[in-house]
Amino acid sequence: MQMHERVDRSYEAVQSVWDRWSRGGGTGRTLIFIFIASLLLIEANRLGWFPEALAEHLPDRRFQAINAAFTAFLVFEVIGLAFGFSNSIAEVAGKQLEIFSLILLRKSFTELQELPIPITWTSIEGPVAHLVSDAVGALVIFGILAWYYSIQKRQPIIRSEEARGSFLSAMRGITLLLLSGIAVIGAWTGAQFFMHGEIVAFFDAVFTLFIFIDVLVVFVSLQYNLDYGVVFRNTGFAISTVMIRLALAGPPFLNAILGVVAALFAVGVTWVYNRFEGPTQDRTDGP
Repeated sequence: MQMHERVDRSYEAVQSVWDRWSRGGGTGRTLIFIFIASLLLIEANRLGWFPEALAEHLPDRRFQAINAAFTAFLVFEVIGLAFGFSNSIAEVAGKQLEIFSLILLRKSFTELQELPIPITWTSIEGPVAHLVSDAVGALVIFGILAWYYSIQKRQPIIRSEEARGSFLSAMRGITLLLLSGIAVIGAWTGAQFFMHGEIVAFFDAVFTLFIFIDVLVVFVSLQYNLDYGVVFRNTGFAISTVMIRLALAGPPFLNAILGVVAALFAVGVTWVYNRFEGPTQDRTDGP
Protein backbone atom coordinates (compact mmCIF):
# COMPACT_ATOMS: atom_id res chain seq x y z
CA MET A 1 0.00 0.00 0.00
CA GLN A 2 1.39 3.38 -1.02
CA MET A 3 1.83 6.25 1.41
CA HIS A 4 -1.02 8.35 0.02
CA GLU A 5 -3.36 5.38 0.35
CA ARG A 6 -2.41 4.97 4.01
CA VAL A 7 -2.99 8.67 4.58
CA ASP A 8 -6.38 8.56 2.85
CA ARG A 9 -7.52 5.53 4.83
CA SER A 10 -6.37 7.01 8.13
CA TYR A 11 -8.05 10.31 7.35
CA GLU A 12 -11.31 8.69 6.32
CA ALA A 13 -11.35 6.59 9.50
CA VAL A 14 -10.79 9.62 11.73
CA GLN A 15 -13.29 11.77 9.84
CA SER A 16 -15.89 9.01 9.98
CA VAL A 17 -15.63 8.86 13.77
CA TRP A 18 -15.83 12.64 14.05
CA ASP A 19 -18.79 12.91 11.68
CA ARG A 20 -20.76 10.22 13.49
CA TRP A 21 -20.15 11.87 16.83
CA SER A 22 -20.78 15.48 15.80
CA ARG A 23 -23.75 14.85 13.49
CA GLY A 24 -25.27 12.52 16.04
CA GLY A 25 -25.58 15.37 18.53
CA GLY A 26 -22.40 14.60 20.44
CA THR A 27 -21.33 18.24 20.49
CA GLY A 28 -24.57 19.50 21.98
CA ARG A 29 -24.84 16.73 24.57
CA THR A 30 -21.26 17.25 25.68
CA LEU A 31 -21.67 21.00 26.04
CA ILE A 32 -24.88 20.59 28.03
CA PHE A 33 -23.14 18.13 30.33
CA ILE A 34 -20.12 20.41 30.82
CA PHE A 35 -22.34 23.42 31.52
CA ILE A 36 -24.57 21.68 34.07
CA ALA A 37 -21.68 19.81 35.70
CA SER A 38 -19.73 23.06 36.00
CA LEU A 39 -22.68 24.81 37.61
CA LEU A 40 -23.14 22.00 40.11
CA LEU A 41 -19.43 21.95 40.89
CA ILE A 42 -19.38 25.70 41.43
CA GLU A 43 -22.44 25.62 43.68
CA ALA A 44 -20.95 22.77 45.71
CA ASN A 45 -17.75 24.74 46.10
CA ARG A 46 -19.65 27.88 47.14
CA LEU A 47 -21.48 25.83 49.78
CA GLY A 48 -18.17 24.62 51.18
CA TRP A 49 -18.62 20.95 50.39
CA PHE A 50 -14.98 20.43 49.41
CA PRO A 51 -11.84 20.39 51.56
CA GLU A 52 -10.08 23.74 51.60
CA ALA A 53 -7.02 22.35 49.84
CA LEU A 54 -9.21 21.28 46.92
CA ALA A 55 -11.68 24.16 47.01
CA GLU A 56 -9.05 26.79 46.33
CA HIS A 57 -8.32 25.15 42.97
CA LEU A 58 -11.98 24.93 41.93
CA PRO A 59 -14.10 27.70 40.36
CA ASP A 60 -16.47 29.60 42.59
CA ARG A 61 -18.17 32.06 40.21
CA ARG A 62 -21.26 30.98 38.30
CA PHE A 63 -20.25 32.71 35.08
CA GLN A 64 -17.26 30.37 34.94
CA ALA A 65 -19.67 27.60 33.96
CA ILE A 66 -20.50 29.54 30.79
CA ASN A 67 -16.80 30.02 30.13
CA ALA A 68 -16.13 26.28 30.56
CA ALA A 69 -18.86 25.27 28.11
CA PHE A 70 -17.89 27.96 25.62
CA THR A 71 -14.25 26.89 25.77
CA ALA A 72 -15.24 23.29 25.04
CA PHE A 73 -17.33 24.48 22.11
CA LEU A 74 -14.33 26.36 20.71
CA VAL A 75 -12.18 23.24 21.02
CA PHE A 76 -14.75 21.35 18.94
CA GLU A 77 -14.70 24.18 16.39
CA VAL A 78 -10.92 23.94 16.16
CA ILE A 79 -11.16 20.21 15.48
CA GLY A 80 -13.79 20.83 12.82
CA LEU A 81 -11.55 23.45 11.24
CA ALA A 82 -8.79 20.87 10.80
CA PHE A 83 -11.00 18.81 8.51
CA GLY A 84 -11.58 21.87 6.34
CA PHE A 85 -8.13 21.66 4.79
CA SER A 86 -9.30 18.87 2.52
CA ASN A 87 -12.11 21.08 1.21
CA SER A 88 -10.90 24.64 0.76
CA ILE A 89 -8.05 26.82 1.99
CA ALA A 90 -10.33 29.86 1.78
CA GLU A 91 -12.88 28.06 3.94
CA VAL A 92 -10.21 27.35 6.55
CA ALA A 93 -9.18 31.02 6.58
CA GLY A 94 -12.79 31.99 7.17
CA LYS A 95 -13.17 29.37 9.87
CA GLN A 96 -10.16 30.76 11.72
CA LEU A 97 -11.83 34.16 11.77
CA GLU A 98 -15.07 32.57 12.95
CA ILE A 99 -13.24 30.96 15.85
CA PHE A 100 -11.53 34.22 16.77
CA SER A 101 -14.86 36.06 16.81
CA LEU A 102 -16.22 33.39 19.15
CA ILE A 103 -13.13 33.76 21.33
CA LEU A 104 -13.96 37.46 21.62
CA LEU A 105 -17.49 36.57 22.72
CA ARG A 106 -16.07 34.14 25.24
CA LYS A 107 -13.84 36.91 26.58
CA SER A 108 -17.00 38.93 27.19
CA PHE A 109 -18.25 36.19 29.50
CA THR A 110 -14.79 36.05 31.08
CA GLU A 111 -15.13 39.73 31.95
CA LEU A 112 -18.46 38.96 33.63
CA GLN A 113 -16.97 36.25 35.82
CA GLU A 114 -14.38 38.70 37.10
CA LEU A 115 -16.94 41.27 38.26
CA PRO A 116 -16.83 41.88 42.02
CA ILE A 117 -19.78 41.08 44.24
CA PRO A 118 -21.69 43.27 45.05
CA ILE A 119 -21.58 45.03 41.69
CA THR A 120 -21.04 48.79 41.67
CA TRP A 121 -20.48 50.96 38.61
CA THR A 122 -17.13 52.27 39.81
CA SER A 123 -15.84 48.72 40.10
CA ILE A 124 -17.14 47.52 36.72
CA GLU A 125 -16.50 50.54 34.50
CA GLY A 126 -13.29 49.06 33.07
CA PRO A 127 -14.55 45.49 32.59
CA VAL A 128 -17.74 46.73 30.93
CA ALA A 129 -15.70 48.71 28.41
CA HIS A 130 -13.65 45.60 27.64
CA LEU A 131 -16.82 43.52 27.35
CA VAL A 132 -18.38 45.95 24.89
CA SER A 133 -15.16 46.17 22.87
CA ASP A 134 -14.91 42.38 22.52
CA ALA A 135 -18.60 41.97 21.71
CA VAL A 136 -18.62 44.74 19.10
CA GLY A 137 -15.39 43.43 17.58
CA ALA A 138 -16.96 39.97 17.28
CA LEU A 139 -20.05 41.48 15.65
CA VAL A 140 -17.99 43.43 13.11
CA ILE A 141 -15.97 40.32 12.21
CA PHE A 142 -19.25 38.41 11.86
CA GLY A 143 -20.42 40.98 9.33
CA ILE A 144 -17.11 40.99 7.45
CA LEU A 145 -17.24 37.19 7.21
CA ALA A 146 -20.60 37.42 5.44
CA TRP A 147 -18.87 39.66 2.90
CA TYR A 148 -15.85 37.35 2.74
CA TYR A 149 -17.89 34.24 1.96
CA SER A 150 -20.04 36.08 -0.59
CA ILE A 151 -17.04 36.90 -2.81
CA GLN A 152 -15.51 33.42 -2.82
CA LYS A 153 -15.29 31.75 -6.23
CA ARG A 154 -15.03 27.98 -6.13
CA GLN A 155 -13.12 27.37 -9.32
CA PRO A 156 -10.33 24.83 -10.08
CA ILE A 157 -6.72 25.91 -9.94
CA ILE A 158 -5.40 22.38 -10.47
CA ARG A 159 -6.27 21.17 -13.94
CA SER A 160 -5.13 17.55 -13.78
CA GLU A 161 -7.43 15.07 -12.05
CA GLU A 162 -4.41 13.05 -10.94
CA ALA A 163 -2.78 16.15 -9.47
CA ARG A 164 -6.00 17.02 -7.66
CA GLY A 165 -6.07 13.58 -6.09
CA SER A 166 -2.45 13.93 -5.02
CA PHE A 167 -3.11 17.37 -3.57
CA LEU A 168 -6.16 16.09 -1.69
CA SER A 169 -4.04 13.34 -0.12
CA ALA A 170 -1.46 15.94 0.88
CA MET A 171 -4.14 18.09 2.52
CA ARG A 172 -5.48 15.06 4.34
CA GLY A 173 -2.00 14.36 5.63
CA ILE A 174 -1.76 17.95 6.84
CA THR A 175 -5.13 17.53 8.56
CA LEU A 176 -3.87 14.48 10.44
CA LEU A 177 -0.72 16.38 11.38
CA LEU A 178 -2.78 19.31 12.63
CA LEU A 179 -5.11 17.07 14.64
CA SER A 180 -2.09 15.40 16.24
CA GLY A 181 -0.67 18.80 17.12
CA ILE A 182 -3.97 19.92 18.66
CA ALA A 183 -4.09 16.72 20.72
CA VAL A 184 -0.53 17.28 21.96
CA ILE A 185 -1.30 20.90 22.88
CA GLY A 186 -4.45 19.80 24.69
CA ALA A 187 -2.60 17.10 26.63
CA TRP A 188 0.21 19.48 27.53
CA THR A 189 -2.24 22.18 28.62
CA GLY A 190 -4.09 19.72 30.84
CA ALA A 191 -0.89 18.34 32.30
CA GLN A 192 0.41 21.81 33.16
CA PHE A 193 -2.83 22.66 34.93
CA PHE A 194 -3.29 19.46 36.93
CA MET A 195 0.38 18.92 37.79
CA HIS A 196 1.55 22.48 38.36
CA GLY A 197 -1.63 24.55 38.59
CA GLU A 198 -0.42 26.56 35.60
CA ILE A 199 -3.01 27.79 33.12
CA VAL A 200 -1.66 27.65 29.57
CA ALA A 201 -3.36 29.65 26.81
CA PHE A 202 -4.60 26.75 24.69
CA PHE A 203 -5.93 28.82 21.80
CA ASP A 204 -2.78 30.95 21.64
CA ALA A 205 -0.77 27.77 21.14
CA VAL A 206 -3.27 26.39 18.61
CA PHE A 207 -3.18 29.53 16.48
CA THR A 208 0.61 29.48 16.59
CA LEU A 209 0.35 25.95 15.18
CA PHE A 210 -2.08 27.25 12.54
CA ILE A 211 0.57 29.70 11.33
CA PHE A 212 3.07 26.92 10.66
CA ILE A 213 0.40 24.73 9.07
CA ASP A 214 -0.68 27.60 6.79
CA VAL A 215 2.91 28.14 5.68
CA LEU A 216 3.27 24.40 5.06
CA VAL A 217 0.14 24.54 2.89
CA VAL A 218 1.71 27.35 0.86
CA PHE A 219 4.80 25.24 0.18
CA VAL A 220 2.79 22.11 -0.60
CA SER A 221 0.56 24.00 -3.02
CA LEU A 222 3.66 25.17 -4.92
CA GLN A 223 4.09 21.59 -6.11
CA TYR A 224 0.82 21.86 -8.00
CA ASN A 225 0.50 25.49 -9.03
CA LEU A 226 3.15 28.21 -9.29
CA ASP A 227 0.70 30.88 -10.37
CA TYR A 228 1.53 34.18 -8.66
CA GLY A 229 -2.06 34.92 -7.74
CA VAL A 230 -2.55 31.57 -6.04
CA VAL A 231 0.74 31.85 -4.14
CA PHE A 232 -0.11 35.37 -2.99
CA ARG A 233 -3.61 34.36 -1.91
CA ASN A 234 -2.44 31.40 0.14
CA THR A 235 0.37 33.42 1.71
CA GLY A 236 -2.05 36.26 2.40
CA PHE A 237 -4.32 33.90 4.30
CA ALA A 238 -1.29 32.84 6.37
CA ILE A 239 -0.65 36.51 7.18
CA SER A 240 -4.27 36.82 8.29
CA THR A 241 -3.61 33.96 10.71
CA VAL A 242 -0.55 35.80 12.05
CA MET A 243 -2.74 38.85 12.71
CA ILE A 244 -5.24 36.70 14.58
CA ARG A 245 -2.43 35.27 16.70
CA LEU A 246 -1.24 38.78 17.52
CA ALA A 247 -4.81 39.75 18.38
CA LEU A 248 -5.01 36.87 20.85
CA ALA A 249 -1.98 38.28 22.64
CA GLY A 250 -3.18 41.88 22.42
CA PRO A 251 -4.68 43.91 25.27
CA PRO A 252 -8.36 44.87 25.37
CA PHE A 253 -9.51 47.10 22.50
CA LEU A 254 -6.38 46.35 20.44
CA ASN A 255 -7.28 42.65 20.21
CA ALA A 256 -10.65 43.45 18.65
CA ILE A 257 -9.09 45.98 16.28
CA LEU A 258 -6.46 43.49 15.12
CA GLY A 259 -9.15 40.86 14.59
CA VAL A 260 -11.17 43.23 12.42
CA VAL A 261 -8.03 44.14 10.46
CA ALA A 262 -7.29 40.42 9.93
CA ALA A 263 -10.82 39.88 8.60
CA LEU A 264 -10.59 42.90 6.29
CA PHE A 265 -7.20 41.71 5.07
CA ALA A 266 -8.66 38.30 4.18
CA VAL A 267 -11.44 40.05 2.26
CA GLY A 268 -8.88 42.24 0.50
CA VAL A 269 -6.75 39.25 -0.49
CA THR A 270 -9.81 37.46 -1.89
CA TRP A 271 -11.10 40.51 -3.75
CA VAL A 272 -7.74 41.27 -5.37
CA TYR A 273 -7.22 37.58 -6.19
CA ASN A 274 -10.57 37.44 -7.98
CA ARG A 275 -9.67 40.53 -10.02
CA PHE A 276 -6.15 39.28 -10.69
CA GLU A 277 -7.25 35.88 -11.95
CA GLY A 278 -10.14 37.18 -14.02
CA PRO A 279 -13.17 35.21 -15.20
CA THR A 280 -11.27 32.07 -16.20
CA GLN A 281 -13.24 28.84 -16.06
CA ASP A 282 -10.43 26.35 -15.49
CA ARG A 283 -9.62 27.19 -11.88
CA THR A 284 -10.94 25.90 -8.59
CA ASP A 285 -10.74 26.62 -4.90
CA GLY A 286 -8.23 23.93 -4.13
CA PRO A 287 -4.99 25.09 -2.60
